[in-house]
Formats: sequence, C-alpha cells, structure tokens
Amino acid sequence: MRRHTGATMRTVRSSWKTYALGVTAVAALLSSAACQSDTPGDDKSPAASGSPSATRTPTPSATPSPAGTASPGGGTTPGASQSPGKGSGGSGGSGGDKNATVACNDNDLSIALSTYRQDSGQHLLITATNITGKACTLYHYPRVGFGATIEGPLAAVGPEPQAIATIGPKEKAYAGLFVFRPGEATVTVTAVSLGYQDRALDSNRDVAMLDHAVPKEITSLTVGSSARITFWNRDLKTVEDFMFRSGNS
Repeated sequence: MRRHTGATMRTVRSSWKTYALGVTAVAALLSSAACQSDTPGDDKSPAASGSPSATRTPTPSATPSPAGTASPGGGTTPGASQSPGKGSGGSGGSGGDKNATVACNDNDLSIALSTYRQDSGQHLLITATNITGKACTLYHYPRVGFGATIEGPLAAVGPEPQAIATIGPKEKAYAGLFVFRPGEATVTVTAVSLGYQDRALDSNRDVAMLDHAVPKEITSLTVGSSARITFWNRDLKTVEDFMFRSGNS
C-alpha cells in the first residue's frame, strides 16, 4: 500500500512540473508577442513576409541633348552642335536679301506727266519708264512737290500694292496724283518735283527733288491744299480705277 501511494505522488509531481513548464512557456510566448506588437512601424511594412524591401539604386540624371535645352521663354537655347541663326534685317533694311534690287533714281528713269480729257485737270498721271539695262525698284510712293511754289512732299493716299514696283529695262510703273478737289482754292504751278524712296518708308527726305516741267499740252496746272499721291504700281488700270472710282475725286 505504501508503494502504491509513493508511485501516485511521483506521478502527480511529474504532472505538476510538466504543467508548470507549459505555463511558463506560454507566458514567455505571450510576452514576446506583446513586445513585437509594440514595435513602431511594423504594421506599415510593404513586405507581406516581413523581409526588408529591396533598396532602389538611384540612377544618374539624363545627359542634356546637344541639340538644345528649353529656355524660360519656351524656345530653345542652341547647343554645342548648333550655331545661332542669322537674323533678318529690320524694317527697311536689306536683311541679306540677294534678290532685292536697287532703288530707282533720277538717272534710271524717264518721267512723263499726263492729264485726262474731260477731267478739268483734277488728276495727273505720272509714268516712270526704266531707261537703263538693269532692273530697279520704285518703293512706296514718289516724293512730290511743285517747284518753289509747293515744296512737298505730298502725303500718300490709297492702299499699298500687293507687290513692290520692280521694273526692268523699258518697263513702266505708275502713280496717280490728286491735284485738287472741286471748289477749293488753288495755285498755278509750272513744275512737278519728284523724288524716290529707298526700302525704308519715308526715306530720302533730305535728298533734293528734281523738277519736271509741266508739258506744253497742259495749258496750266493748278494745285489745291488737298493734293495727294498714290503708291507706285505696275498696273495702270489699278491706279486709274482708284483715282476715278475711289470717291477721292
């Protein structure tokens, strides 16, 4: 009977030790889990397995293209392989245009002055003929005065032509002169003074104008304060249509 009781006690003690060890192990596991849950940032890790995410190696910035880089204004700055472009000439300048012809002058032209029948002398046609062996250009409109009576130059009237009046040998260009309006005071003149412009508008103002005598068939030429001149044009019909149909007569 005593042996049986001793065996029973050993069994109970062994079971108690096993139980105690189990409780201790569970407590240790709980403590470890509690420590891990308190570590900041663990719940935000992008790696589901808990392994560190791959480190991304920075790549070098792109090398600028030699063709050019963007400028603040939206254009491009020439790179090493580009040379700056040649700018065009300003207003009135040649701009490096090899096809541009020289401006006509007094020595290049023969001038004819004519009036129209049944016109009461209100309009005068100026015809310029190239008498040289090379082309020249009549730019803008003629500078017009009337000898010592009216120095000029007169103001221009009418639209500019679609093309400048470049005339070759023996070719002609025309300009129309509004001499006076009906009913206004006039003065009689004996000469029409002409000058020519370069590419720049209103140029050659300091160059003296050449006087052209009024033709004999014109008994007298009277000029009013409203006298105006048209632009040069190679098309005679265009000039005449403007003079007689524009309402400026």
